[in-house]
Amino acid sequence: MTGPTVSSAPDATTAKRLIAHGDAATNGAVGTRQWQPVEWKLSAGVQVGPAVNAATQRLEEAGITTARLDAQVILAHVLGVGRSWLFAHYEHELAPAHAECYMELIVRRIEREPVAYLVRHKEFYGIDLYVDPRVLIPRPETEMLVDQVLTEAAVRAPQPLTIADVGTGSGAIALAVASNVPNAQVYAIDLSLNALAVAQHNMERHSLHDRVHLLHGDLLTVLPVHVDVVVANLPYVNTSDFATLDADVRNYEPSSALVAGPQGIDVIERLIPQLPSSLNPGGVAILEIAYDQGELVMALVEKLLPQTTQLELHRDYHGRDRMVSFQL
Repeated sequence: MTGPTVSSAPDATTAKRLIAHGDAATNGAVGTRQWQPVEWKLSAGVQVGPAVNAATQRLEEAGITTARLDAQVILAHVLGVGRSWLFAHYEHELAPAHAECYMELIVRRIEREPVAYLVRHKEFYGIDLYVDPRVLIPRPETEMLVDQVLTEAAVRAPQPLTIADVGTGSGAIALAVASNVPNAQVYAIDLSLNALAVAQHNMERHSLHDRVHLLHGDLLTVLPVHVDVVVANLPYVNTSDFATLDADVRNYEPSSALVAGPQGIDVIERLIPQLPSSLNPGGVAILEIAYDQGELVMALVEKLLPQTTQLELHRDYHGRDRMVSFQL
């Protein structure tokens, strides 16, 4: 997580914070970081267009590759409007409170705090989700797991489907599946009470409390029924790779939801033996994996569950290992 930051109370034209430099060289060792002040100013009475341009320039100077998009998304959030609104209101003058809030959020983005945490939401599979540092930010690649569950639902239709989403986090997979499969009952499981609080919020926002059931516990040990599908986006980053992740991820997203031992499979290895006692006959397991874990996880499945059939490795649109599925 992040090291300590100090912020001065900004006036209407100035936002100041301290930012760490040399994270990669120190592997995140807080005691060896060099803290330097970050200052960014907007002139009084600044308009939307110049504010976005100024923020974009400052973010680009900080090495943010999505600088203009980030500047637009953050300002739209501050103003409570859609991003397209900005393009039609280039000369709209920011109120002092909006300018102050915008400056503070831009400086936090310069510090590499993820945009999703700054604006407190992220779209996933067409669903707007509330997110904060208690949960991982849902990735587009994880939508592949939802696609696979929906394919399984279509094969079994019109029979009702019971699903366990293990490591639900924000509830992204569970809610996406429930939104698209009306006859599904989804058990969303997480070991983190903080994560379940976020999932609860999202479940209530989308009025899916009648078909999504939150469970607190370790993997499948708390599952009260047998299910047709187990889908799991569990921690799979190995300890070496974690040190090389972007600062956006390494310093802000919960490491407990990312890291899983020297090979990144510690949690997956504990889940696999639990599947036979949790799946209905003919049930399917769908696991998200790291970009280089396909052969490793498939070998693990064959070793621990030799009765497995239809064992498949799925690659994402970039050709990287992304998902393993199999039937019991």
